[in-house]
Amino acid sequence: MADPYATLGVARTATDAEIKKAYRKLAKELHPDRNKDNPKATDRFGQVTQAYDLLLDKDKRARFDRGEIDGDGNPASPFGFGAGGGNTGGFRPGPGGAGFQADGPDLSDIFENMFAGSSGRGGFAGGFGGFGRREQPKGANVLYKLDVPFVDAVAAKPQRITLADNKTIDLKLPAGLESGAQMRLAGKGQVGPGGNGDGIVTITVLPHRFFERVGDDVRLDLPISLSEAVLGASVRVPTAEGAVMLTIPKGSNSGKVLRLRGRGFHRKDGTRGDQLVTLMVDLPVDDDALIEFVEGWKDKDLRNPRGGMGV
Repeated sequence: MADPYATLGVARTATDAEIKKAYRKLAKELHPDRNKDNPKATDRFGQVTQAYDLLLDKDKRARFDRGEIDGDGNPASPFGFGAGGGNTGGFRPGPGGAGFQADGPDLSDIFENMFAGSSGRGGFAGGFGGFGRREQPKGANVLYKLDVPFVDAVAAKPQRITLADNKTIDLKLPAGLESGAQMRLAGKGQVGPGGNGDGIVTITVLPHRFFERVGDDVRLDLPISLSEAVLGASVRVPTAEGAVMLTIPKGSNSGKVLRLRGRGFHRKDGTRGDQLVTLMVDLPVDDDALIEFVEGWKDKDLRNPRGGMGV
């Protein structure tokens, strides 16, 4: 039941941006892939993620700040007593560490009225009954690792996973997915007296042999022939969701970037990044006809393509 603010090392007044920044830093340090021989780091990784999830949920954060729930998201003990909720939501111990503050109001009548009739006796002690009883603990969380193919991550294709109970589910990938992201599967953890724990899925987006991620965009180096570069052409280009046609303008050089809009990663705001296609002119090797042509052409091409570099 750790304080999520202390777990992330942020102030209680931290903004969402500050919370995200602190989480990214800790997640990078504690990621299971970087700490395979350090189980404590894996446990700490789960705690950091749990704190991050709670603080980015505006409702849960407000309830925690009021002392209504503890750092695990469980209801705090009645009136703020116990280990989970702090003292912000209920009565506070006096200077001696027990009882109520000496200068506070006499609350015995309130308790007597609230709980009279709930047992065979009236008054505070009898009416309150189970006062101070701790919530039953939930079962432990279960950690899962999920490797997602690059093209599935771009297309946000659901992934079928097998849980610890051997049941399979189709996991819908969230928008804005990045390697190291975690998803919480409520109630998919171990059984406990207070209910099931959760499943925590850590996602790794696998690299691709010719696609590369740049922010929310996908970058691709596309080989084109000399004739396609000089004369222009319409060519097939691979994307994460299948090949599409792309028009190569006449006189295109290596390094020219063309954009396929909406072919990148899904964003949280519902939009998508693009696919950036970098043209790479692929010349044939030992082509006698090309060599003969260039030999006759070089005396006609008087440009200095490096002139802008001062050489």
